[in-house]
Amino acid sequence: MYYITSLKNAKYIHTFKIFFYEIMKKNSYILEAQNFLKNNPDIKSFDIVMHDCNGIGRGKIIRRNELIKIYKSGRQFPLSLMGMDITGEDVPETGLIFNQGDGDIKAWPIPSSLKPIHKSKPARGELFMNMHDIKGNKLSTDPRNQLEKKIGEFKKKGISFRAAFELEFFLVSNELDEYGKLKPAKSVIGKKSSRRKTDVYSVDILHGMLPLFDDIYEATVLANIEAETIISEYAPGQYELTLKHQNSILKAADDILRLKRIIRAQARLHGVTACFMAKPMEDVSGSGMHFHISLYNKKNKNLFAEKNKKKISKYLSYALGGLSKTMGESMLIFAPNANSWRRFIKGSYAPISPNWGIDNRSVAFRIPSSDVQNTRIEHRVSGVDANPYLVALTVVSAIEKGFKNKIDAERQTTGNSYLKKTSSKNKIPTDWNSSINLSKKSLFLKETLGPELHKAFIAIKEMEYNKVASTVSELDIDLYLDSI
Repeated sequence: MYYITSLKNAKYIHTFKIFFYEIMKKNSYILEAQNFLKNNPDIKSFDIVMHDCNGIGRGKIIRRNELIKIYKSGRQFPLSLMGMDITGEDVPETGLIFNQGDGDIKAWPIPSSLKPIHKSKPARGELFMNMHDIKGNKLSTDPRNQLEKKIGEFKKKGISFRAAFELEFFLVSNELDEYGKLKPAKSVIGKKSSRRKTDVYSVDILHGMLPLFDDIYEATVLANIEAETIISEYAPGQYELTLKHQNSILKAADDILRLKRIIRAQARLHGVTACFMAKPMEDVSGSGMHFHISLYNKKNKNLFAEKNKKKISKYLSYALGGLSKTMGESMLIFAPNANSWRRFIKGSYAPISPNWGIDNRSVAFRIPSSDVQNTRIEHRVSGVDANPYLVALTVVSAIEKGFKNKIDAERQTTGNSYLKKTSSKNKIPTDWNSSINLSKKSLFLKETLGPELHKAFIAIKEMEYNKVASTVSELDIDLYLDSI
């Protein structure tokens, strides 16, 4: 009898501890908001932002007096917000629209995501939110939630990550050229003519955009984003901004999404347009979103490190094996849009095979030169138009698959991989439609995303594909009007 009573008491105490912990956690979140308002009296409005399958920020602008209430009670949104295509149109096939009556879900603030953004008048704040059902359970159709869940699974095994994204983008003119196409922006100092040559690594090109870049850096400091080097990239009007490695993949992904919003807003203020299309111009390089990742055990040892320079560690081999094995069925994550596929051409610094190499920029998975303790994989597949939450989730899951199944890496690619015929059995699709069909059938991707998110993501991409495929473009008219 005493034993049963003790069990009941233990269960009661455990339940009470959970309840008490949740109350304390909620109070700490509210304190975070209260301190923010106290320290930022000039901020009168906030963007509350959630990110959908395409990585697009959707939400509302709220007034200062509403912020504390959101921390206490959340904010309700329609479920359909997670089932929209890239234009914001509902996709019924996701099962998130009328099948469930387009009922309400609740968005809650993500801790430590409340930041001042942009040194402008009036000053503004920004708050990232994630999605829950009305009972408080995290929705599996929210990409960030799924990434957080996967990271938690690794944490239970004593494995942590260090990660960083690189951001490539174009600065283009607000006006199209005489042929109706994008053209590089003029410098913001002196409005010198649009950049027509590559001029990779040109410092003078950077100086022409210095007021804009200075404002971007200032905004990243406000937002606690550790932005580092900026370079003139390998195309007219193209730039790359790197971020410091983080001990949190979630922060690395949050930062890249917030950084895109910062760059876009600051570009507008300087009279130019920031472009995050994967391939905005013909005959020049596209924009990637390279993802650097390494894994550490409980003793803070890098699992990819190997003292013998003539070979790679078994964990690095398994990781590369998993990435190569799953690259084909995952390409829709890395190249989610019609425009994404124009980036993958020979000699473009975009990978076209599931290969790897040490300090080789023509492969999909590069092992950069570094000291042993900083050994990492640079995943070079994704375009800048991809959703970083889904990219990170898929990369981590592919590494996990390699570990579980001890999938050894194939032979290293040396030299120019574009000139070599791949011997890999792991083929990748060569167009958007094939990628959609392959991802739809993929058990790996279904397990990685979860069945609900997988269904929604595929349905969204199918609807977008059908829109593009059924559109009569200017190219159609140009090619066929007077020829047939």
